[in-house]
Amino acid sequence: MDNKQEAILIKGWRKSFNVLCARLARHFVRSEPREQVQRYMLGLLSKAERKNSWQVAEIMHEYGPQRMQRLLNTAEWDVEAVRDELRSYVAEQLGEADGILIIDETGFLKKGLKSAGVARQYSGTAGRIENQQIGVFLAYTSSRGCAFIDRALYLPEEWLQDKERCREAGIPPAATFETKPHLAQRMVASALAAHIPAKWVVADTVYGTDELRLWLEAQGLCYVLTVPYTYNIWTQGTQVSAEGLMADQPTDAWVRLSAGEGSQGPRYYDWSWLIDPRLKTVGC
Repeated sequence: MDNKQEAILIKGWRKSFNVLCARLARHFVRSEPREQVQRYMLGLLSKAERKNSWQVAEIMHEYGPQRMQRLLNTAEWDVEAVRDELRSYVAEQLGEADGILIIDETGFLKKGLKSAGVARQYSGTAGRIENQQIGVFLAYTSSRGCAFIDRALYLPEEWLQDKERCREAGIPPAATFETKPHLAQRMVASALAAHIPAKWVVADTVYGTDELRLWLEAQGLCYVLTVPYTYNIWTQGTQVSAEGLMADQPTDAWVRLSAGEGSQGPRYYDWSWLIDPRLKTVGC
């Protein structure tokens, strides 16, 4: 690519970026945060090692993190409306009829006890029980790319039993306990109500509940939800564990595929597809 081609690409990218910023701008009350969010987004797209307020401010050549922190902590802007705008933008850019909604969670390690929802709990981020917040996220993917479209903070029951602690952390008084699968269901329902084109939903073991699967079926969605090896499955009138069912499959029923690159190379898993003999066709 020569310099002229590169300049054309950069010009086109900046034009698209400015169009997106203009769409977001109407959800900010004042001009200062409206301008700051554009700088914040550029910082998130940078090569900064960590994308906290300090490093984003530094890479944007600001004197300190105050403006970035004020944008995230105290500035007036409609968070849910920005989420809706982002979701619409992703659907426009990546939307396909057989799109996939991805449910997953991540942990944010904390040292203190003041951050909303922080507790000693397990997440795959640390791979163990740690003092952390846990966020449940919804992403959208298709052959055209992948992007996050929603999020929800998981609040352990112990938090909601302490009204004063909730008040100090800014948690609304009306907040009630919701399991992670229920948070995920609520986000998927919101995406469907917004007419996000999707056919599939995928998630790991945390979300492989009967309740969520039945709800997804009622919405006409196909799904791949992981279940633990101890999960019992009805087959030919008897219950058998997932482990026992798969152990009975012949060697040639399996194929080894990578689920993507991990920190130590491809993450290989063995896959087998069983079809209920009562079904004449596979709907998904």
